[in-house]
Amino acid sequence: MSRFAQRGAVVFWEEPEVGDTGTPVLHVRADGGVRIATPRLPAGLDEEATEAALRALLDRFLAGEAAVAVRWYYTPMMLAFSRHVAAGCTVYDCMDELSAFRFAPPTLLALEDELLGAADLVFTGGYSLYEAKRARHADVRPFPSSVDVAHFAQARNRAAIGRDETARLGFYGVIDERMDLNLVAALADARPSWRIEMVGPVVKIDPADLPQRPNLHYPGARAYADLPAVLAGWDVALMPFAINEATRFISPTKTPEYLAAGRPVVSTPVIDVVRHYGTIEGVRIADGAARFVQACDEALALARGTDRSWRDEADALLAAGSWDDTAAAMMAAMAEATAGKAATHPAAPRTRRHYDVLVVGAGFAGAVMAERLAADAGLRVLVVDRRPHVAGNAYDRKDAAGILIHQYGPHIFHTNSAEVFDYLSQFTDWRPYEHRVLAEVRGQRVPIPINRTTLNRLFDAGLESDADAAAFLAARAEPVAEVRTSQDVVVSAVGQELYRLFFRGYTRKQWGLDPSELDKAVTARVPTRTNADDRYFTDTYQAMPAEGFTAMFEAMLDHPNITLRLGTDFAAIGDEVTYDKLVYTGPIDEYFGCRHGKLPYRSLRFEHATLPVERHQEVAVVNYPDEAVPYTRVTEYKHLTGQRSDVTSITTEYPAAEGDPYYPIPRPENQALFKRYEALALAEPDVLFVGRLATYRYYNMDQVVGQALSVYRRMNLRAPATYPVAAAE
Repeated sequence: MSRFAQRGAVVFWEEPEVGDTGTPVLHVRADGGVRIATPRLPAGLDEEATEAALRALLDRFLAGEAAVAVRWYYTPMMLAFSRHVAAGCTVYDCMDELSAFRFAPPTLLALEDELLGAADLVFTGGYSLYEAKRARHADVRPFPSSVDVAHFAQARNRAAIGRDETARLGFYGVIDERMDLNLVAALADARPSWRIEMVGPVVKIDPADLPQRPNLHYPGARAYADLPAVLAGWDVALMPFAINEATRFISPTKTPEYLAAGRPVVSTPVIDVVRHYGTIEGVRIADGAARFVQACDEALALARGTDRSWRDEADALLAAGSWDDTAAAMMAAMAEATAGKAATHPAAPRTRRHYDVLVVGAGFAGAVMAERLAADAGLRVLVVDRRPHVAGNAYDRKDAAGILIHQYGPHIFHTNSAEVFDYLSQFTDWRPYEHRVLAEVRGQRVPIPINRTTLNRLFDAGLESDADAAAFLAARAEPVAEVRTSQDVVVSAVGQELYRLFFRGYTRKQWGLDPSELDKAVTARVPTRTNADDRYFTDTYQAMPAEGFTAMFEAMLDHPNITLRLGTDFAAIGDEVTYDKLVYTGPIDEYFGCRHGKLPYRSLRFEHATLPVERHQEVAVVNYPDEAVPYTRVTEYKHLTGQRSDVTSITTEYPAAEGDPYYPIPRPENQALFKRYEALALAEPDVLFVGRLATYRYYNMDQVVGQALSVYRRMNLRAPATYPVAAAE
């Protein structure tokens, strides 16, 4: 509020004090540019009389003031006597889930519903609160705890008076039902030589219920100005919160304050503390008394050690969380909301909502770009997708049998890129999985890609080594003067017989063209091997998202700066929004109205079925190269998910000439047509074309992620990001 007071008049209306006054009075004082109005009411007033008295005091005060620009509510309880006040903008600044607190008024929830209906903006004091409130209002924005770094940094340079070698640990804040007092007592008992201070007022609990120990002290409340001096006397700062309904949505302001003071922090696993600070060295998260004591030991060693790199890490995190930045963002939001209300007046023209970036498509390319632009660059992003779901072709869902199936055919994650894997690991845990594929050939199911086992089964070749298999294939290879087509690639490597058995029929079905008509890149992606490795991929990282691809995408796009509109066509929103930049991941020819003609794609048709058997096939995917079989492959999903069930779900794939665009058809004339569209794209400086369809290339999933990350880096909005290293477990 002191920041807002630098821009205009601010009145902070406090909750009433009840005492021995004859009539209601209003006491007004100034502090830091803010006028603080404190109503004082006589004891004995019922709820109706209290509201009437407060309304009269408020009206009398406002009669001598300018028109109210903003009504700002920290609690819905204030609405009861102020709902009639006209204002240009109404803000509900939701700092806690107040209904979960002890002795919450019975009318609170009803008043909150009313306030949510009246508010133009809802600010939340953290991301957990944002997640709880975002479905209840059209414009909810999270503002996690900020910090006056310079104020609290005074503790780093201030010597504690009378300080000895006794380890000192402390907490400051309200001591109420949110405190785990048993944990505090356990810590005091486990380390009787330590001095533990619990600084702050005792509220809603009986002081007699506080644990009493010789080394446990309750100095009472301290003023904000005195907190650096309090912190200077501690080695380690504590946050011994109970994990209950009252703490489910808190985002304690003291976390950044403690760090700004240069004190390591030990906290119980409060969700927003774990989310925002759980990965840094200066914050230890501990669940249970034994682990909490151990974490305090570790933090004490950190505080008294000579290595201060943990402070540098904390300082870098705090640099983005000043109250100045928060106030500026809030004022911008209020200005936007006020302008929007004025624009909807009947006499005013309609104003379209503005975003920094519009992202078309919620598949891999669009989701990665949206996440980086929102989370890393801090931009406001609108994501639209014509489908009613996120994840693009990687979309998965549970079918009627409860089995997680891939709606658009199997998607198997694999990559050699640590950057890609670490990036995605922010949004999912992994299930280790190495993909194996069999091809049904001559009545047998044999490994594909062709390996030594394949050759021995088909030809009873008796090959015992890599050298044997290499010689076997070399004897069948047929030299090709110039390798130009998919047929040339295969024939020159393994000869006509294996080409006809494994590649010709499958390729004709998949592409609707003979391999002799397709670019060499098509079959170059399917290697042959001389060893017995039957894995389809040999990448360093091979795993499946533990909860599925859709859950991973939902986590990626779950950011307060991202607005998601599904079932929405890009062409249909032109009159509703404006934006500075566009990230387009759809078909590039469609963006330009197909002015040079349509780019050819191959499509697929899927038949999903549940079978009354526990297992249908030996591996996740079986290929059918024979042209007499109308489909190309069958996928059984329980191999991918590890689910157990008495039934199983499969998908049969039929290539198609029409339908959703899946595979750009790699022929020289198609590439030439794409180049004409690429030239048009280069003339669009504010449009980024990203992904398979926008660049008319066949990319694996990891390649799309890598391309999107590379495009984002080239935008130079922020320094390159690093991601927590993760591994499949």
